[in-house]
Amino acid sequence: MPMQYMETIRARYARLGYAPYRWFEASTPSAWKALSRPLARLRLGLLSTSGAYVRGQRAYHYRDDCSLRAIPVDTPDTALRFSHITENYLVDARKDPGCILPLATLRKLVTRGVIGSLASDVFSCMGGIYSQRRVREETAPAVLDAFKAEGVEAALLVAM
Repeated sequence: MPMQYMETIRARYARLGYAPYRWFEASTPSAWKALSRPLARLRLGLLSTSGAYVRGQRAYHYRDDCSLRAIPVDTPDTALRFSHITENYLVDARKDPGCILPLATLRKLVTRGVIGSLASDVFSCMGGIYSQRRVREETAPAVLDAFKAEGVEAALLVAM
């Protein structure tokens, strides 16, 4: 059955006591740019907004959790867990983590030469953060710093 995503999010935030959700509108042009070299010669990073974490790491909590989880790229799907404000969207991810955190697929693409290399850690955050200011000031800079530390030249964003 199709979900009414925006209405579901509005209702969930209202139940949590938040003011009506204001969807993000960019005030400046995107910083996206074309790849400088073929993907087969680049180091790829991954960010998933699914609230993924590795068994043993701390789960996300629901009140504007802006934290980031580093997930070793060789983590097996069986060790992945998810926690997110939109729990109802995690049914498929819990059955097949690769649909939202495609580690095995990315490793195969490196083996086949499609991707040059992968960062040793991929990253996850909880995409359902109410405070746009905190995303700009905390989460986004943390992701950028993590990618720089990993030598990431191109990034794949898997938004939930």
